[in-house]
Amino acid sequence: MVRALGHYFLNSLAYFGELWGLTLEVFQSLSKTKIRRHELTKQIAEIGFRSQPVVIITGAFTGAVLAAQSLFQFTAVNLETAAGALVSVAMLRELGPSITALMLAGRVGSGMAAEIGTMKVAEQIDALRSMSVHPVDYLVTPRFVAMLISVPLLIAESALFGIMAATLIGVHMFNVPVAYWWSHIDHYTELSDIAISCSKGLVFGFLIVIISCHQGLSASNGAVGVGRGTTHAMVYSSLAVLISNFFLTMLSQIFFPSAL
Repeated sequence: MVRALGHYFLNSLAYFGELWGLTLEVFQSLSKTKIRRHELTKQIAEIGFRSQPVVIITGAFTGAVLAAQSLFQFTAVNLETAAGALVSVAMLRELGPSITALMLAGRVGSGMAAEIGTMKVAEQIDALRSMSVHPVDYLVTPRFVAMLISVPLLIAESALFGIMAATLIGVHMFNVPVAYWWSHIDHYTELSDIAISCSKGLVFGFLIVIISCHQGLSASNGAVGVGRGTTHAMVYSSLAVLISNFFLTMLSQIFFPSAL
């Protein structure tokens, strides 16, 4: 057991060291080389534009379910109008960022790992090096920048559709006066909630792209290794999002306490 724990600990240290090394390479690439605009535009379209249907549906139904559950409880104590503020703050601070990041970890993160991993086992990355093209500059950096641009916008879109869906539930199904509903949202939703949402989006996008690209670059053993790396990219990214979300929430509550 001691040997197994020691082996796991050393492997974990090596893994985090590799992630840190890849992060340093990305920042060096950003400071020394120009970003390939064609690749950046392509990745923004793939990560941002094509992820919109999943993000919109996820955000809308998350907000609708949260509103319905809140109204079921608030109706008993005549606090129906407070449900709008609850949904707004929850979607901006917690559910919007975390749910959207988890969906992107499954859709975008696994796709990155599979694409780069396939190139690795097919020796296309070695071919890039032979042509004096650094794999991090060509493969990782455009995805990194595209994630940092796209994820906060997708989170904002998810929160917006969640709030709109919650409004439909509250106003049309539970007959909450629309003026009171929006009045509570306006009163309790602050700019700090939006700032926290965007900040979490940057952190989650960073974690997803670094973990996923690392799994792709370290793929081996043919199709089996690519499949394993794709699975690990999705699982590790999801775990990183959930763990970091807790610490970011505690940190944000210290500096930007919720108005609710």
